[in-house]
Amino acid sequence: MPKPRKSLISLEATAYYHCVSRCVRRAFLCGEDRQTGRSFEHRRGWIEDRLLELGQVFAIEVCGYAVMQNHTHGVLHINQQLADSWSMREVIERWHQLFAGTVLSQRYLRGDDLLEAEHQRLAEDVETWRERLSSVSWFMRCLNERIARLANEEDAFTGRFWEGRFKSQALLDDQAVIACLAYVDLNPVRAGIAETPEDSDHTSIQRRIRALQAAAEPVTPAAQETPEPTSPLQPPELLPFVGGDRQDGPKGLPFHLPDYLELVNWTGQAIRDDKRGAISQDLPPILERLGIDEQAWLRLATQFESSFNTWVGQAEHVHDACQRLGHRQARGISACRLLFPS
Repeated sequence: MPKPRKSLISLEATAYYHCVSRCVRRAFLCGEDRQTGRSFEHRRGWIEDRLLELGQVFAIEVCGYAVMQNHTHGVLHINQQLADSWSMREVIERWHQLFAGTVLSQRYLRGDDLLEAEHQRLAEDVETWRERLSSVSWFMRCLNERIARLANEEDAFTGRFWEGRFKSQALLDDQAVIACLAYVDLNPVRAGIAETPEDSDHTSIQRRIRALQAAAEPVTPAAQETPEPTSPLQPPELLPFVGGDRQDGPKGLPFHLPDYLELVNWTGQAIRDDKRGAISQDLPPILERLGIDEQAWLRLATQFESSFNTWVGQAEHVHDACQRLGHRQARGISACRLLFPS
């Protein structure tokens, strides 16, 4: 029997989650329908644009994503501190980017005077919206409903487009986060639809690489005369790699971007049969720091989704999360012991 979502997604356990949505009825999110020959490649742009758009509205940051033929992956981070910092006006403005709101919220934004009882009612609505704007479930709802409506309209079809609610995995520690990110970014390489990470269209790894390439391009004399905002080293739509300790440094992923790119490149070569001969004998240093050996890492990079159920991380972290959230059994704990050393 499925667990209620509130017992699977909780800040008490972690702020990082891997979410997967899959299509039904032989429906294609992207790719080509082999029976009709019809191409749905344009739908990749739909979901990528919507995912990144929602990341700017919600207090949920996009760490990584991959848009495949009939499913999507997203690695999300809940920024509760950001949600708590929003004023009443900012919460309403963000909510109105998604929904019409209420008569009271519309009057508030117009600057109309509200009675005390009306203001109190609006304040209650705002707190509800603030909670929803930091909810992974509402994030995925706003993502999947939009795509389902567009696809059903294009297909002249009614009924379910996604196979029920999305699947989520709680990423309990840094090892789980980095393994999940690599697994998601390498989906197209593993599926054989891209040769390299930079060729993986509609993935977070490609977006990060292109931001680096744009920042490295030489500035022309004409551009110097009329300066434009330069491209950042990391795309602003994604949670950045900041390295070091999250407690003392800027907010972001606690790894260095060059280390991560090296790891993804090495892993991409390792999981492709025609590239194995080009693999360096030396493991990327980041694996040594995480204490993960080669075979365990390659299994993580190829079987992450199937190896774990709800919780992903070191065994003691899984036990702690289960106790806090009232779960009697820690399913997948044996894989956690094997693949994530303490």
